[in-house]
Amino acid sequence: MICLASLIFAVQDAVSRHLGSLYPPVFVTMLRYWFFAVFAVVMAARGPGGLRAALRSPHPVAQTVRGLILAFEVVLMLIAFVKLGIVETHAVFTVAPLLVVALSGPMLGERIGWRRWVAVGVGFIGVLVVLQPGFRVFSPWAILPLVSALMFAVYALLTRRVSAEDSALVSFVWTGVAGAVGITLAGIWFAEPIARADWPWMGALCLTGAAGHYLLIRAYELAEASSLQPFAYTQLVWVSLIGVFLLGERVAPNVILGMVIIVGAGLFTWWRTLRVQRAGSGR
Repeated sequence: MICLASLIFAVQDAVSRHLGSLYPPVFVTMLRYWFFAVFAVVMAARGPGGLRAALRSPHPVAQTVRGLILAFEVVLMLIAFVKLGIVETHAVFTVAPLLVVALSGPMLGERIGWRRWVAVGVGFIGVLVVLQPGFRVFSPWAILPLVSALMFAVYALLTRRVSAEDSALVSFVWTGVAGAVGITLAGIWFAEPIARADWPWMGALCLTGAAGHYLLIRAYELAEASSLQPFAYTQLVWVSLIGVFLLGERVAPNVILGMVIIVGAGLFTWWRTLRVQRAGSGR
């Protein structure tokens, strides 16, 4: 399920890139979030206790901030897709799990050993390999996927903080509703008519988003998040294949090398975190 979700999200990124080149990215994200919010509300209404139970959270502020951060992170990623291409954008964004590790200390008070700090440093070397500052004309757009990765890391850590008392469904509903409200306040000013030929693309964007999130929820219901994390990297494979063979993007050798370094550092961090958790639980 996690691999299929990764494939669906890769397709969604390609569709987002197409629509983002035709319409304002914040407007495209707003329409996507409207569908996302409706999908989340319908799922919650069918769950135990209905929608009222899904909206009941002891952390309304943190849940709202989560939703807003993710919504505007999506906008930045969409802009990066258009300006840089989906392959190079994801090559940099893959550093997000390492940022989660780096920020888990100051945000959650977790202790991070020197091995994982070294892995974080190696991951950022991978980012420098991708961006090659000093070796080519640096595009200011290249900072967008890095900022997006930082925003996603904060979102992930806030999710971890509220998950002690809020179920996955509660967080899912708050993500959709808070994100939809926030992005509407920003995106409604950029609304414009959608050409008839683009409505199928917009429908595909909404459907892939709903399908991908549904599969993620089901996957996390069936297995621990730590056991699923390595399979999420398959999205990078799908994105690269789609970018090269369907969108005509060129993948430079430094981008491939940087991706290998970042993913390798991420997998080491995941393995090391798993060992520390098992040692702490006596397993």
